Amino acid sequence: MTTTSAKLLTDGFGRVQEGVHGVLDGLAPEDLTWRGEDGEANSIGWLVWHLTRVQDCQIADVAGLEEVWHAQGWQKDFALPYPADANGYGASSTEVGAFSAPAGKLTGYYDAVHEQTVGYLRTLHEKDYGRIVDDAWDPPVTLGVRLVSILDDDLQHVGQAAFVRGALMRR
Repeated sequence: MTTTSAKLLTDGFGRVQEGVHGVLDGLAPEDLTWRGEDGEANSIGWLVWHLTRVQDCQIADVAGLEEVWHAQGWQKDFALPYPADANGYGASSTEVGAFSAPAGKLTGYYDAVHEQTVGYLRTLHEKDYGRIVDDAWDPPVTLGVRLVSILDDDLQHVGQAAFVRGALMRR
């Protein structure tokens, strides 16, 4: 049996999904907004929202799809005090502190983005991974590199959320 790039990436994004569900499981609303002892760290809820928004934006861009955030009404449902296209890049501490959403909403949004991501991965053939998706870099970024970058970013952020959860549980 041959393992394709799409199968490997699907497995990787599946691990992100497991991590998102695991880090949010059983947390109360106030746990999701806890920002550490100094009150300046990124909260668990914000980290999960941010990693989901970034995955959503970047997959939609390379796939030529509408972001799940808008297409499925999540932006209106979350009703965050951010611009409609915000994804958390460059957010100030005040903006992070303004985040609030229940765990069920976060997992629902992540699962919808995951479904779009995996659906897109199923359409790919090995030759597709060499397609240039961003020529603003030297060397230009291929689809394969962008997908690995999205996965790497997601894994780092879910790991950060797990770290914050660990600190929260030990306080």
